[in-house]
Amino acid sequence: MSSLTTQESEPLYGGRRPGRVTIRDIAAAKARGEKWPMLTAYDALTAGIFDEAGIPVLLVGDSAGNVVFGYETTIPVTVDDLIPLTAAVVRGTRRAMVVADLPFGSYQASPAEALHAAARFMKEAGAHAVKLEGGQRVAHHVEELVAAGVPVMGHVGLTPQSVHALGGFRVQGRGSEAGDRLIHDAKALEAAGAFAVVLEGIPSELGARITQTLQIPTIGIGAGPECDAQVLVWQDMAGLSARSPKFAKRYADIAAILRDAATEFASDVSSGAFPTEQYSYR
Repeated sequence: MSSLTTQESEPLYGGRRPGRVTIRDIAAAKARGEKWPMLTAYDALTAGIFDEAGIPVLLVGDSAGNVVFGYETTIPVTVDDLIPLTAAVVRGTRRAMVVADLPFGSYQASPAEALHAAARFMKEAGAHAVKLEGGQRVAHHVEELVAAGVPVMGHVGLTPQSVHALGGFRVQGRGSEAGDRLIHDAKALEAAGAFAVVLEGIPSELGARITQTLQIPTIGIGAGPECDAQVLVWQDMAGLSARSPKFAKRYADIAAILRDAATEFASDVSSGAFPTEQYSYR
């Protein structure tokens, strides 16, 4: 007899599961060989739309530094910046698991610092899990968080918080030695108790190797098609960003739609065509 519950046997995407997606559901999807989507979200309205679309996991990423706050990197983002965004995403959803990024400087110093930041996200914002960057060097942090009851998603490869140390946004893991180091890092996160690991900016063949090696799901972003899941920054996916990375397919042109709507609104106001009686209180 299968040990999976009814909910865990439902597909992450396209099923009719009740309640929030959990880390057990994520593990069950890996066991089934199911591929699933993940998007970023930073506000209640778009999070609600993605939830209705069936996206099972939403990440409140420190990528908000780029797409919300206008920074060149994610480094300036703080816990105080992300907590209200995370709370909004949680309030705007009913089904999706909401994962909050631990921003740069909120966890690197010690596992105790990591737990303090993670606890704030869970207590103040209602996050269901947190994500942090790094491999072996943060494995003890992951162990301590998991022991305290915090689900942790890892992140290796191109880690944006280390952009200056990496010499820019460069593909990681090229060559056998570098690839072996990334595999070691991913395995260290798994051993520490991470429930999934993001693989960013690595060669496709390395993404496939890591996915085959780990028992936990891999989530690719520029890591090839063999990963268990794929994540994109939603503004890149929907064509709102001015420039999207090479690995991001644009599924719409939201920027053009918004530009046209704003232009038409401005023209109507300028000409006196808006508002009419139809749009006025009586």
